[in-house]
Amino acid sequence: MYSIKFGTDGWREIIADNFTAANVRRVAYATAKWLKNSNLPQVCVVGHDCRFGGKLFARETAAILANEGISVILAPQFVSTPMISLAAQKHNAGLGVIITASHNPAEYNGFKIKAHYGGPATPSVIAEIEDLSPAHDVPAVDFDSLANNGSIVTGDFESLYLSHVESNFDMTALVSMAPHLAYDAMYGAGQNAVKQLLPGATFLHANQNPGFEGRAPEPILKNLPEITEMIAANPNLYCGLATDGDADRIGFFDEHGNFVDSHNLILLLIEYLTTFKGYSGKVVKSFSVSDRVQKLCNAKGLETITTKIGFKYICEYMITDDVLIGAEESGGIAIKGHLPERDGVWMGLVIMEYMAKTGKKVSELLADIYKTTGTFAVERYDLHLTEELKNSIINNCKTGAYHAFGNYAVAQMEDTDGFKFRFANDRWVMIRPSGTEPVLRVYAEAENSETAFHILDTVKQQILN
Repeated sequence: MYSIKFGTDGWREIIADNFTAANVRRVAYATAKWLKNSNLPQVCVVGHDCRFGGKLFARETAAILANEGISVILAPQFVSTPMISLAAQKHNAGLGVIITASHNPAEYNGFKIKAHYGGPATPSVIAEIEDLSPAHDVPAVDFDSLANNGSIVTGDFESLYLSHVESNFDMTALVSMAPHLAYDAMYGAGQNAVKQLLPGATFLHANQNPGFEGRAPEPILKNLPEITEMIAANPNLYCGLATDGDADRIGFFDEHGNFVDSHNLILLLIEYLTTFKGYSGKVVKSFSVSDRVQKLCNAKGLETITTKIGFKYICEYMITDDVLIGAEESGGIAIKGHLPERDGVWMGLVIMEYMAKTGKKVSELLADIYKTTGTFAVERYDLHLTEELKNSIINNCKTGAYHAFGNYAVAQMEDTDGFKFRFANDRWVMIRPSGTEPVLRVYAEAENSETAFHILDTVKQQILN
């Protein structure tokens, strides 16, 4: 049978191809078996985001779990991934499951597993659940009979999340900022929460559309043209927030409509948490994060840890160590005082609170930080290649075939996850196959975007020829 394998974050496949009700039942059965074999509470919270078929797949999951003796608390309507993580923690559940493919294109759906502590299940747990997936069909179970006998009950995870926000933020400050915010929900699961928290904001794509208007719900610049234009045309709007399909990733914009990427957001969050909140702790960052984060941490005396790409690796440190911030290049960030989980809405609220408390706009806050780190840019290409060509490029990286890319001589190569080639003047390029999509990702960092894109173009031309 089809072998179920989890990627960087969850099991994701194309709907009606390998993501079918039958395969969802197999994963749900394995999840139930794992939980039954554990010493954790025999309770699982289950939800789905705004994707096609989400409710159906969530009900299939809930029914299999309940049929195996697990008490299920099911979200009746779409929820975000952070809501499921928070619900797992607050309801003292052994596990949480959300049906989502996060930022993938609309034809995908997926299955994410959350742990009792309110973050991603560790790689070892995921591996055990993969091994428990049966090599046979798991018969469907009648959902209604299990709901009628109380094995499946509903839970209001959204209200739980909203209460958690309201008890952790200066809501007066945030409400005062709302008229200056443009929020692009990308037709994703953050839309209802932000509408209730910041009703004075300007909203884009804040309704349910499982096709995402043909655009992947990933909060990166190329997918967010409307919010850029809106802020640039309206002087009353001086910040923009975007979240992905399941609202665990963030995109942000300054008062000019310029995109503020994750690397810059990480710097802002470190500065706010240390200088204004008085927090301390380690900074755990994925391999593709800008070196400027290390510079700021050095200046502040903060210890750093670099992990493989995938928030599950960051989460392992957050649940065992004193961590200030755990962050990825892809917009997934978690901070002390919340969950060991990425949360795009939460991070957006922190940045807005920072602006409200200082009376400064994002560009001004970043200008202060650049006095320590210097200016920089990290850019990325996603290359859709044949498996043969992709494997050939990766093999060339492994065997040391690349000593230079054009005039960029390789001074050092690191292979924590993918292959990072370091050049002079704090420049680098990184080549890595995606763990969530069939693409080869190429990243470059330099002192400005023009140079970063020149590096990308030079590397692309060389590796494809």
